[in-house]
Amino acid sequence: MKLYSHAAITAVLSAAVLVATPNVLQAQEQHADDHQAMHDAKLPKHAVAVLASTSDSDVKGVLMLDQMEGFVRVHGKVIGLTPGEHGFHIHEFGDLTKADGTSAGGHYAPAGHDHGAPGKQSHAGDLGNITANDDGVATVDIKAEDLKLHLVLGRSIVVHGGKDDLKSQPSGAAGPRVGVGVIGVANTEAK
Repeated sequence: MKLYSHAAITAVLSAAVLVATPNVLQAQEQHADDHQAMHDAKLPKHAVAVLASTSDSDVKGVLMLDQMEGFVRVHGKVIGLTPGEHGFHIHEFGDLTKADGTSAGGHYAPAGHDHGAPGKQSHAGDLGNITANDDGVATVDIKAEDLKLHLVLGRSIVVHGGKDDLKSQPSGAAGPRVGVGVIGVANTEAK
């Protein structure tokens, strides 16, 4: 077995570092550029949810979500409802695989608050009720305070068959889910 001197080992390692350094520096610079690009990327400001009917329902609708300063504006129309009030929530999953809408999970509640009226001490997804007229049409225009649009992308909006009493746990006793739509990034150029 041949032993190398300390000087020979140091020379070989120094040469290896000199060869590797430009590649390492280049990789570090690329990583920094990629990180900056992600940081500079703009978060979506507009989203859309196209509501589909569940089970025996005829509910349909299109809802737009717009990130505003300090709130998300939810607006649009829902049709095919029975006249009166209907629970209206953001649910935790964008999963529409079950015909009754239950695969959308429970209300979006990242802070763990109890269900209630829209506000800071309730679920982030508690949007209250929407009201359908005698023709079964609800015109929606809600300010969801302190909600961030990018945190609800890929989740769902659910319309319930009955009125949300804004107090019963865990979901306001609003009845079955009659319309569900996944919240996706809107194509603002398509308008």
